[in-house]
Amino acid sequence: MSEGTTTRVRRAAWRSWFVVGLALWVASAVVTYWTENPTLLPTVILLGSFLVPTTFVLWAFETRAGSSLSPTLVLKAFVVGGVLGVLLASVIETALLTGGRPLLMYAGVGLIEEAAKLAALWWVAREMTRHTRRDGMILGAAVGFGFAAFETAGYAFNALVSLDGYDLRALLEIEVLRSVLSPVGHGLWTAVLGGALFASAQATGRFRLSRELVLTYLAMSGLHALWDMAGGLAAVFTWVFTASEWQTSLLQSGRLPAPTQQQVHLSGVLTWLILTGVAVWGVWVLGRRWQAAKDEDVPA
Repeated sequence: MSEGTTTRVRRAAWRSWFVVGLALWVASAVVTYWTENPTLLPTVILLGSFLVPTTFVLWAFETRAGSSLSPTLVLKAFVVGGVLGVLLASVIETALLTGGRPLLMYAGVGLIEEAAKLAALWWVAREMTRHTRRDGMILGAAVGFGFAAFETAGYAFNALVSLDGYDLRALLEIEVLRSVLSPVGHGLWTAVLGGALFASAQATGRFRLSRELVLTYLAMSGLHALWDMAGGLAAVFTWVFTASEWQTSLLQSGRLPAPTQQQVHLSGVLTWLILTGVAVWGVWVLGRRWQAAKDEDVPA
């Protein structure tokens, strides 16, 4: 087999991974529904939570084959970095974000979770001797997708549990939704942060709090907060522009009126518009940083 053929086979591995994983997830869901065997539920949760994140990490690594990143380091970033990020964020959020105002809560979650993932990436990559922006973006994506995978598993478990036993439909719905959105969420935000972190070490060989890193952290935390508050913002806009006189009276008295069918539809549309705007903005930033890194990342 020629070298070119070997490269094509290697770089197509992520497609096979996704197709086989998707088939196994569907089969697991169907068999679980048909047999009503709760022993299979962890399989459905794990496959659904980790399929898309691991596929994107594999694809990202294959696009940078030959860089200073090893498969072991990428896997370490995904598992160790992801778990550390989730644990650190959970501890800080529990300690600081209790009973606060909604706006401050969303902003706090964005700041805390992006800081937790950045700290996890910093720890995972602390022994690296060569730092390029693109390697930082790949490793950051691995940490972000690991964070998203473990977080999705938690959300899926919460959706599964119900008063009547377990709700398989709710579990599948949350896994599909979060899998579709995960590439433009945690993985993207931490990829951009990882690039800025590694860029800070190109001159001295050591990570430092550069101006670019601080500004990038604040920007990604802002995108995270906007993403989380999309539904709330959509509801506020809906009430402001479409509330009838009787609904306004109830709102002024501190009571929440029942929305009309048209208002529910409008709120849903606005939510997806906000999410789309945040996703497009993040992808644009990531694309610009990735292309700009061509001249920076000169092979050692």
